[in-house]
Amino acid sequence: MKETVEKVIAERIRPGLQADGGDIELVEASEEGVIKVKLQGACSGCPMAQMTLQFGVEKVLREAVPGFKELIRV
Repeated sequence: MKETVEKVIAERIRPGLQADGGDIELVEASEEGVIKVKLQGACSGCPMAQMTLQFGVEKVLREAVPGFKELIRV
């Protein structure tokens, strides 16, 4: 699962975040479908970060990663 998540982040999520001065780091992707990420740069202190995670990152992961269950920000 980790390789799939890394690919999705690199190709579909990271470019949008980097365009706004932020980034995202994959901390962990468990076989149980729990994915832990850390927002970086402008995203780390952004008041809209939770919405970005829910309606951006989580939505893409649900569509692209079989077995995805939960996204956790660390």
